[in-house]
Order: sequence, then C-alpha cells, then structure tokens
Amino acid sequence: MNIKDQPIIFFDGVCGLCNGFVDFIMSIDHKKRFLFSPLQSEFAKTHLPPGMTQDLKSVVLLSEGKLHTKSEAVIKVMSEIGGIWKVINLGKILPRALSNKVYDMVAENRYSLFGKKETCRLPSEEERQRFVN
Repeated sequence: MNIKDQPIIFFDGVCGLCNGFVDFIMSIDHKKRFLFSPLQSEFAKTHLPPGMTQDLKSVVLLSEGKLHTKSEAVIKVMSEIGGIWKVINLGKILPRALSNKVYDMVAENRYSLFGKKETCRLPSEEERQRFVN
C-alpha cells in the first residue's frame, strides 16, 4: 500500500458520529480508495498542521497533496466514491459559509448526540490494512 497515492480521511477517533462516518465510507467504498487515520494518531500529527490535530471538530481529507475540511471534505469523499453518492455534489450549490455553519453546529454537539468513546477506535483485523497510525 502506497499511502502517497491514496486519499486519507482523518477523523476524531473517539467520536461516535465520526466512527459511524468511517464505517459508512468503508461499506460503500468497494474499490477501497480511502485510507483512514484518527486525528489523535502520530501519523496525523506528522502529516497535518497542528491546529487540525488539536481542534478535533472537522473531518479532514488529504487528497492529491491538498487538505479539505468540513463540508468540503465530506462532499469530495462522496464524489470520489461515485455512483449515486455523487448526488451530494448538489451540496456545492450552497454557499460554503452556510454548509460549514451547519457542519459546525453538528460538530459542536456531536458527543452529546452520538456519544464519545474512552479510547480511539481499534480497527478489526480486516480493516487494519486501510488504517494508518
């Protein structure tokens, strides 16, 4: 696996919503395009700006050397998966400020709405090849 060639989704490893997003992407990403890494990992700390690993309120996509955050990251992930999931591209017609405002509201309340784990997710044996730490 060459991690430089695959997009990486960084996520809050203790967030129930974020882990649900990772589970969902793994279930629809049949071509296994994406790798995953918790924002709390050493890998994230060495590959992302410090602010992104300290303020865990955004999913981050590293793709083709570019960083995408918040609603832009989610739209780009779904678009890259393709098929019916490309419909999320319609989200691009919303002003980014508005879509990020909604994203921020959910992110601010995600632990109370979706739960928070004590430790970061431990990938199963079959998931391990898709996680970088």
